[in-house]
Amino acid sequence: MAKPPFYQQTVATLFQDLQTTDAGLSTAQAQERLARDGHNALNQQRRTTLVQKFIAQFKDFMIIVLLVAALIAGLTGEVVDAVIILIVVVLNAIFGVFQEAKAEEAINALKEMSAPNATVRRDGAVMTVKSDELVVGDIVLLEAGDIVPADLRLTDVATLKVEEAALTGESVPVEKASAVLTADDLAIGDRANMAFMNSNVTYGRATGVVVATGMQTEVGRIAGMIEAADETTTPLQENLTQLGKSLTILILVIAAIVFVMGMWRQTETWIDMLLTAISLAVAAIPEGLPAIVTITLALGTQRMAKRHAIVRKLPAVETLGSTDIIASDKTGTLTQNKMTVERVYQFGQLQDAHQLTFSTDDRLAQTMILSNDTKMTADGLVGDPTETALVQYQLDQKYPVEQVLADHPRVAEIPFDSERKLMSTIHPLANGQFLIAVKGAPDELLKRVTQVATETDVVPFTAEIKERILTTNHELATQALRVLAFAYRLVDAVPTTLTSETVEQGLTLAGMVGMIDPERPEVAQAVADAKSAGIRPLMITGDHKDTAAAIAARLGIIDAGDQQAVITGAELDELDDDTFAKQVKNYAVYARVAPEHKVRIVNAWQKQGKVVAMTGDGVNDAPALKAADIGIGMGITGTEVSKGASDMVLADDNFSTIVVAVEEGRKVFANIQKAIQYLLSANLGEVLTLFMMTMLGWQILAPVHILWINLVTDTLPAIALGIEPMERNIMKQPPRGRQSNFFSGGVFGGIIYQGLLEGGITLFVYWLALTYPVHAATDLAHADALTMAFATLGLIQLFHAFNSKSIHGSIFTVGLFKNRFFNWAILIAFALLAMTILVPGLNDLFHVAHLDAYQWGIVLLASFMMIVIVEIVKFFQRRVVK
Repeated sequence: MAKPPFYQQTVATLFQDLQTTDAGLSTAQAQERLARDGHNALNQQRRTTLVQKFIAQFKDFMIIVLLVAALIAGLTGEVVDAVIILIVVVLNAIFGVFQEAKAEEAINALKEMSAPNATVRRDGAVMTVKSDELVVGDIVLLEAGDIVPADLRLTDVATLKVEEAALTGESVPVEKASAVLTADDLAIGDRANMAFMNSNVTYGRATGVVVATGMQTEVGRIAGMIEAADETTTPLQENLTQLGKSLTILILVIAAIVFVMGMWRQTETWIDMLLTAISLAVAAIPEGLPAIVTITLALGTQRMAKRHAIVRKLPAVETLGSTDIIASDKTGTLTQNKMTVERVYQFGQLQDAHQLTFSTDDRLAQTMILSNDTKMTADGLVGDPTETALVQYQLDQKYPVEQVLADHPRVAEIPFDSERKLMSTIHPLANGQFLIAVKGAPDELLKRVTQVATETDVVPFTAEIKERILTTNHELATQALRVLAFAYRLVDAVPTTLTSETVEQGLTLAGMVGMIDPERPEVAQAVADAKSAGIRPLMITGDHKDTAAAIAARLGIIDAGDQQAVITGAELDELDDDTFAKQVKNYAVYARVAPEHKVRIVNAWQKQGKVVAMTGDGVNDAPALKAADIGIGMGITGTEVSKGASDMVLADDNFSTIVVAVEEGRKVFANIQKAIQYLLSANLGEVLTLFMMTMLGWQILAPVHILWINLVTDTLPAIALGIEPMERNIMKQPPRGRQSNFFSGGVFGGIIYQGLLEGGITLFVYWLALTYPVHAATDLAHADALTMAFATLGLIQLFHAFNSKSIHGSIFTVGLFKNRFFNWAILIAFALLAMTILVPGLNDLFHVAHLDAYQWGIVLLASFMMIVIVEIVKFFQRRVVK
């Protein structure tokens, strides 16, 4: 018969089964169990070696195409061509490995933020041990500020509250007890006598016995499920795969046509035509593209890392640029994750909290400090977020908190409980009397009030005053403020019996405060930026509907009072998946939702064809992070499992960082798109030139010519386009959509007409040189024509690089010489191209002739016409778009 769950077992039964006692295990027992069960740690994600990372880079389809091209080139004697392609492929792999390794280092550094130690009772003595050395049966002592180091069955509880958002998504701390629970199949959030690994103690103290460690804990169980989840491919990976397949088919078809036509014309041997076909195939393959994509992404990740966004995998950078939806947690991401006093009601007036000052004997200030379990440590305030907010508020107001605590030590108390919703403490005064300080929910505390403090005296608590106070309470609540009331009572002696009836009666109301977890100051602008970029921000929170709606309105996510855009988890459960997918556009705020709802939200938007970015920090968020197109983990509050499931980690847990990352992603895509348009139009020009020369029976450019042009133009200039500065208004444009690719937005048409233009101009220069030769001799005329075609085909691509600095914008508006690397790249490429003609010896190696000034003039003028014609076309394109 299976044993009942731990929460249904008595402490005595557990101690017997686990062979432990309240004094704890002996050191020998602990070491024996550690050797048997292993360390108390979650399984690390399987680490890959550098060699494995390197090999994984070669799984990309485009890389495979290049490797095949290198193999064919090598087998047919084009060794230099093969070597250059292999160098490009290897450099691409090295960049990829470097980025993944750097991302792993950053994630591991964030993991070090977890608490490494636990307080236990062993051999009857209290001691500190490493958390990963805890074993089943250990007795663990918890207090406010601790991270629960393993799954515990609580044996002794003193007003313990534990924040379990990592498991349940509920941001409000859960009250704990030690009593046996009899219900079956209780949800994690309802197991009040259990404390779970990686949850946080916010209030009180407790003792518990370890019942599960490592992967046997609730956190470990979910982590095991996540390990088996499938990885999703990014739009960038899909685009590059599609591009690689399309190019492969196109290249094979063109090469086959050239080979067949050459054999049909019988002007060359089959070996020569095979080499020509291979040369044409090499010309068509953008061998520099993988390196350009990798370098562009790598530089983007470095810029993002400086702005607190750590990208774990390179393609995720570009995915961010296509984001339509950003679904974000509220607490800590949109807000500051710390309660703050905003409004104070005192002496019949409601005021801004920071406009007040308090005297040392002010009863409201005293009560806020004294009826409070916050601990002041060297590392800051420790305790329940609501209570620490009260103390921090008084510290900010320069109130002498430590002096008041020292002068009025606590001598008795009635702890808070969920039934009375009050907490009372008793403190001695200098005149021999005692101050009873009470705080709690206004509706409960007002039942016990008989008087109200004024600036000079106390007055009876009349119905009129009560109505005014209730109205103020309602006003604060509608602003999503959490309201606490404070009261006091002076007595001559500490009551002999400490009950609510003897202590919390005949109170004088000192005032009320309204608190909220305020929005981060920079988030409202980030939300506005996201909206102007056509991105829809969503808020997802475990908080109440009114609180979520108020914060969302303050941030600009929804309009004030727009309750139709807010839906709760309970309301979401009433909708089936198909209905929700149809209605999902109606909602921008999700309140009182559990982490499992996030997967439904992701799937519903994806059914609408949207690219979804999803944030999460809990273990239960990991499935949603995996399902989203871009999963974003939290670096500070996030669990190790959620970070491991993410594509990107926010080192500062800040929503505005996501918007920065989206901007960087758009820039990355735009620059890759520029490089693709430049490379493919240039390669199309080369293919057209070779194809038409073959068809017309002209002397064709040799493989060495095409190889050198590719080396000169497909490397440095193309890479330089990948690091172009961001164009203006990039965040004013709508997301490009899931169905878009690198050929969208007029790029495909640009590649076609620009490639035809490059090939046409080159062929025209060749024809002109043959028709109006400088030398009468036929051999010299052909050599001049071939050299001029070679120089034109190379230079026209360098001039076209200036056109490619913007897909549609004029080169005069994007900054002709703003990119210094681009300027140097063009100069170096021009020098490398020119030296093959000008340097004695090299021209013989490349089978080209010297050109005179007249011939160079034709080459330069024809090449420059590329800029003129493309600028004219772009001018009319912009007019049509307008």
